[in-house]
Amino acid sequence: MFAGLKRLFEKKSSIKERLPFYDIVCPYCFSKFHHEEVVFRAAHDRDDDEALALQEDEKLNHYRAGFGLAPIDELEAVIDPARISNEHKIYSNHVLTGVIDPYSVVTKIRLCPHCHNDLPITAGKYPSNIVSIVGATSVGKTVYMTTLIHTLQHKTAPNFNAACIPLNTEISRRYRSNYEIPLLEKGSLLPSTEKATRQEPFIFQFIFKDEDQAPLTLVFFDVAGEGMTDKDYLSLHAAHIKNSAGILFLVDPMQIRTIREKLLYQMGEHSEEIAAASLGDEPREVIISLFGDFIAHLDDNKTDIPTAVVLTKSDLLAVLKNDGDYIRENSNVFRNFTHRGYLHLDEFENINGEIQRFLARVDTPFVNALDVYFKHTSYFAVSALGRHPVNQQVSGIVSPVRVDEPFIWLLYQLGYIEGRHGE
Repeated sequence: MFAGLKRLFEKKSSIKERLPFYDIVCPYCFSKFHHEEVVFRAAHDRDDDEALALQEDEKLNHYRAGFGLAPIDELEAVIDPARISNEHKIYSNHVLTGVIDPYSVVTKIRLCPHCHNDLPITAGKYPSNIVSIVGATSVGKTVYMTTLIHTLQHKTAPNFNAACIPLNTEISRRYRSNYEIPLLEKGSLLPSTEKATRQEPFIFQFIFKDEDQAPLTLVFFDVAGEGMTDKDYLSLHAAHIKNSAGILFLVDPMQIRTIREKLLYQMGEHSEEIAAASLGDEPREVIISLFGDFIAHLDDNKTDIPTAVVLTKSDLLAVLKNDGDYIRENSNVFRNFTHRGYLHLDEFENINGEIQRFLARVDTPFVNALDVYFKHTSYFAVSALGRHPVNQQVSGIVSPVRVDEPFIWLLYQLGYIEGRHGE
């Protein structure tokens, strides 16, 4: 009994101590800055004062143009707090949250100094934790993002006494109409993200009902897979990745050459659909791109960002069950599991060990590259749909398998929740 208790507490994740304030990472352009560097949107306009008249916001429109969004003609002026005296600055818990303009009007609308998008109310008061989803083309990032957000809202959040809420109504509408309804209600597979089309990030907050617990800001940036090995394209998103608190690195079984032919043969009539997925870059090529873009510039050529290596489309592995060299018939990969209140370490360690061994066997260079460039990695297997789609349609009810487990592990790594062994 004593040994069991000792084992439990040794594995317990320590909840991180709150600091007076934190650097802010903009969830739109991913720039990192001190809370005193924010700017403010004026709360009113004045025709008799050029500085506070309605005007074009060039920085905001430049950001919008990058995502193919129409410019906004006129907005209230931007106020630089550097031009405001200290007695006219408003602080909350040591964080600059408002200013009083020359006409004694208060504004608390904080903007990113680089792109002039609105910042979350919690920015600076809590860590700006960003979760990135990366992977090569056809790995299923869009589908995984859709089912993950749905699972976080309907299942994970209640199990951790929290809520998963979109940052604003526009994001909520965009997610529901473009992703959730087509996939989860109509069963239509989502089209791949086009490289030429830059998608604005989906920003959600995972907010705990315990007011003493910091919220977690989730930024899902749906980057086109082929962009992950395009140097110019990747550089546009380097700040997003390097300023992330956690990475979900998605790997498609069909990217792995050693088992591709076996999967194609076993799938038979659907082999053409799966063959299309094999056209993407191999996992280690994405690693090389990440390394060249930002990891090589780190002091020890290694990133300490916790990285969940997620084997997607795990339902495809069912055809390998008869070959004990690859996957066991009673593998945890095919069994769903719900984590409630904490990360169940026995379940996590089982799936982590099994998938690491599997990937080391079928793609040794990839696992070696991860070991060289990443300090903190764990391995997972998920099925966003629960079955393989046919003719771009999912028959029956979409039944995701273990999709939230990598995210829950990141919560554990970031000190939001604790981990326990079986009791």
